[in-house]
Amino acid sequence: MATTMTMRERAIPGGSSLSELGLGVAQFGNLFRATTDEDSAAAVDAAWNAGIRYFDTAPHYGVGLSERRLGAALAGRPREEYVVSTKVGRLLTPSPETAGLMDDQGFHVPADPRRVWDFSRDGILRSLESSLERLGLDRVDVVYLHDPDDHWEAASTTGIGALVELRDQGVIGAIGAGMNQTGMTAEFIRRCDVDVMMLAGRFTLLDQSGLDEVLPLALERGVGIVAAGVYNSGLLSAARPAADTKYDYDPAPPELIARANEIADVCERHGVTLPAAAVAYPLRHSAVVSVVLGSRTAAQVVSNVERYFERIPQQLWTDLMSEGLVR
Repeated sequence: MATTMTMRERAIPGGSSLSELGLGVAQFGNLFRATTDEDSAAAVDAAWNAGIRYFDTAPHYGVGLSERRLGAALAGRPREEYVVSTKVGRLLTPSPETAGLMDDQGFHVPADPRRVWDFSRDGILRSLESSLERLGLDRVDVVYLHDPDDHWEAASTTGIGALVELRDQGVIGAIGAGMNQTGMTAEFIRRCDVDVMMLAGRFTLLDQSGLDEVLPLALERGVGIVAAGVYNSGLLSAARPAADTKYDYDPAPPELIARANEIADVCERHGVTLPAAAVAYPLRHSAVVSVVLGSRTAAQVVSNVERYFERIPQQLWTDLMSEGLVR
């Protein structure tokens, strides 16, 4: 790892600064398969040693397990030195009747508690209180409304209203919403008093739809954008995409695999790996404040950090644009 290089930070409204690389910890919630407390702690140690100071979690990730593991891994570190974001909108409710079943939303955990959509003021307050308890913190720095796609009315009124209230009281720092679509992300920036938005999969080497409205609006309104899903679920995570790779959680269409290979051709001409270009691309835009990458183990963290520090010549971007491969 390039230990002599320094992880840069970018400021967001509300006084915090995010490391340009953030650690997403959905995997700490046993995403797709079980992991361990020890692996989670080692991943945070590796991130910390590399200069990562932004950590993103949510109650949804393993019905609270991700938050508990992240809180335990951060315990004892100076609170003023790191930024934690979590999410609200899915309230965790005891469900003893399903305790013998496994979760059906991608996490290898028992189905107790269960998730209940709730963007009411009371739901937001209860969700955040529970998150603070699981994290072992008395405050969080950033709170996002989580995947409000089917709940615009409640999320844009009582949901964001509760977060504004908590921000004004100093209980939380920056507020916003996180989702993997551009239309509603733009509406939140346009209509609501948000500070930072998490945009997943829509500002990547393969999907630049964020450039249509979201990023120009964010610049205009002074809203920070956290880019997540920059590997588009795996298609951009290897030097060359595998034939059975995923794109946005589904099998990747052949035409997108072909386009990823074309981008990889240009990258290789410049001695750059496709994943390193995928990490660097969103950070070229001044509205983007951080790229969040999910990791399960210390080795994955180290790999992502090496990609972040990989030197990217300007000519790579010039060639990708001139060949019509990126905007």
